[in-house]
Amino acid sequence: MTFIPYGITPPIVTPFHPDGSVNYEMLGKLSRHLVENGVHGLFPLGTSGEFYAIEGEDYVRILKTVRDAVSDMTTDKGRKIQLFAGCSSIATRNVIRMVHQVEELGGYDAVSVLTPMFVSQSDEELYEFYASIARSTDMPIILYNNKSKTNITIKPAVVSKLAHDFDNIIAVKDSTGDMTNCEEYLRLTMDIRDKFNVIMGKDTMIFAALMYGASGAIASTANVAPRIAADIYDKWAEGDYDGAREAQYRLAPLRIAANQGTFPEAIKEGLMMEGFAVGKCLDPIQEATPAQKENLHSVLINMGLIEQ
Repeated sequence: MTFIPYGITPPIVTPFHPDGSVNYEMLGKLSRHLVENGVHGLFPLGTSGEFYAIEGEDYVRILKTVRDAVSDMTTDKGRKIQLFAGCSSIATRNVIRMVHQVEELGGYDAVSVLTPMFVSQSDEELYEFYASIARSTDMPIILYNNKSKTNITIKPAVVSKLAHDFDNIIAVKDSTGDMTNCEEYLRLTMDIRDKFNVIMGKDTMIFAALMYGASGAIASTANVAPRIAADIYDKWAEGDYDGAREAQYRLAPLRIAANQGTFPEAIKEGLMMEGFAVGKCLDPIQEATPAQKENLHSVLINMGLIEQ
């Protein structure tokens, strides 16, 4: 049966000690906290997880820590916690190596593969990049389009061809913020909705995407506001569209505030304000400024996430 990603999945941040080493104890604690507060899955080593800074044995250990932390947990509805592993690199062979590491580790439902960074691929090269990865594994693959970070986009026609050509390409995460792009992903794959879905990657557009036909969202702000983010999906799934829209409106100020500084520093700062010692992002990303912290603090108070 084809794996169908759904609901709200935070791309969990990677906690660091002051010396830059991974804080595995905090990673496990945060993983459980997010599930306890309603999220439907976890996605380590995405953009919010600073995947680009992780190498060597830390890569597998992070995946194992998240997997093991929630192995005995389920969603509010009793469903298994879905797990996505980030497998992103410029070179095709590096991605394939990471995918095989995920396969060997076990316990993950899908891998997420970002478009290659820095290299400006043609549509044909981008198709072959994902096709080569799909041919190398039976793991379900989520295409990841984050044009603002990579300056590369997966055009709807390319996504549609990949989705139709490979059974294990099962979704695309759309972080472009372009609703027409998201709609075209949905329209061009509507005939294979039983095996291919669209996941919203822009936190302010989750409700809109669900109404359009997306199956869920990978939402960075769900690290800080898991219950509010999960309410968007849960209320939508129950047919409470007014409640889902209200939850979306409650979440929006946090996502806007997260644009302060270099991403994902504001997400980590928000978690620290909530009492989770996740540390700052690794250099060269710098700590949020006093003014940025003050603004974020006010947003979290207004959202009821921290006390005055």
